[in-house]
Amino acid sequence: MAHDVLYTILADDHRRLEALLEQTRCEIGTELFTVFDDFRRGLLRHISIEEKVLLPAVQRMRGGSALPIADRLRLDHGAIAALLVPPPSRLTVTALFAILEKHNVLEEGPGGFYEACEELAGAEMRTLVDAVRAAGAVPLSPHINNPNALDATRRALARAGYNLDDYAGR
Repeated sequence: MAHDVLYTILADDHRRLEALLEQTRCEIGTELFTVFDDFRRGLLRHISIEEKVLLPAVQRMRGGSALPIADRLRLDHGAIAALLVPPPSRLTVTALFAILEKHNVLEEGPGGFYEACEELAGAEMRTLVDAVRAAGAVPLSPHINNPNALDATRRALARAGYNLDDYAGR
């Protein structure tokens, strides 16, 4: 399938975010937090676009019926966002890489979320593209660095079917 501009915008954003996350593996100290916050800001905006613009639009275009994949995407979004709460660590960055690798296939792969958006959009394509491009930044809260935050992250990952400890030592 030839992809339209909507698919391209979202897939290109995935590549940009992957490059920022990869860069966090090379940085230390203050630079790590600067790069990670750029990644975090971008990823939260991306998730916001999918949650507030695309998923509701697709559901509306399907006559009120959500895509079968919508629940999986939302669970992953919750797990991914939870990994952005504590300060970046080898464990959380490794988990982000692994989860995003699986998640991005659900969105970009054949028959994935982005193709569904394009197939359903029809005459609304320009409106969706404009809404995606106009989406603003999501405010960043400070990292929470305490055991309670990491416990909450573990629970969010568990709800989505992931185990944070599976990413230790990778």
